[in-house]
Amino acid sequence: MLPRRTTGCRSIKILHLLYSRFFYRAISDAGHGTKNLREPFAALFTQGMVTHETYKSEAGAWLLPSEIRFEGEGEQRHAIEIATGKPAVIGSIEKMSKSKKNLVDPDDIIEGWGADCARWFMLSDSPPERDVVWTEAGIQGAGRFIQRAWRVVDDLADKAAAKGAAQPQHFSPEALDLRRAAHKATHAVAQSIEALRFNVAVAQIYEFTNILSSALAKSGATGKTNEDFAWVLREAGELFVQMIGPMMPHLGEECWARLGYNTLLANQPWPAVDAGLLVDDKITIAVQVNGKRRDELLIARDAAEDEVKAAALKLDPVVRALEGRQPKKIIVVPQRIVNVVA
Repeated sequence: MLPRRTTGCRSIKILHLLYSRFFYRAISDAGHGTKNLREPFAALFTQGMVTHETYKSEAGAWLLPSEIRFEGEGEQRHAIEIATGKPAVIGSIEKMSKSKKNLVDPDDIIEGWGADCARWFMLSDSPPERDVVWTEAGIQGAGRFIQRAWRVVDDLADKAAAKGAAQPQHFSPEALDLRRAAHKATHAVAQSIEALRFNVAVAQIYEFTNILSSALAKSGATGKTNEDFAWVLREAGELFVQMIGPMMPHLGEECWARLGYNTLLANQPWPAVDAGLLVDDKITIAVQVNGKRRDELLIARDAAEDEVKAAALKLDPVVRALEGRQPKKIIVVPQRIVNVVA
């Protein structure tokens, strides 16, 4: 049976938590515990269980997932008992147990997909306090991401600046956008991990992977990589590897070595982020005409009021709404909204 995702258990199996309180009270009463401390836990996080479909033969015997095969998809999906060739009954999704045989052998998963893949799927599927439903489609999706992550790092290692290259004094807008995305992702993933929101951290890594892939694709399309962009690729790649390291340590170490390091990623501290890159220098402002939303305006955060007004009046939806009339008043709520009164 697959292990629980973290230590502890659900309320359906809490006896060891109850016993721990009894023992600690006894230790405290005997004068061996910390004075005036009556509870063994300052805080307790209880996580969900790993669940799986259940299967039965025509005779009503429980079947292992490895003892059946599936045919069809969607509503046409049905199970066949491999040994007899007879139809099998697909039951409800329940927590994995030996009695109902809805188990997945960890050795089989590790042999076929690897420990990183199993870990990534369980962390990504749902919040840790909820049950995770083990599915073949889920583990396959995790496997595809692992392959993609390796391709991204492998491609990046060829296009990025050399390890230890000096930081350029100036960055192009494209390079700065990638830097900002990398530092924002690193900061967000750290916050999610600290809050035990592992599935959110995984989603944030997915989002940054798309950004990094797009940057690599654009770099390949031009046939050359500018010095500043190559440096940012190196920085973004290293941050990406450090983000996935806690959840996929084996892949993380391989990627770290591919980037030219002969040290262990596990020994690296969590990367520091540039606080200045966490704040967008551009903001999106809603634009209204007579109180009705017409468009949005992307403009510098520190733009003057006159600049905001002029940019809003140039928007096509605003021009059409005015129908050639001169606005009577333009109200600007800084960094929030522009209302054109016709």
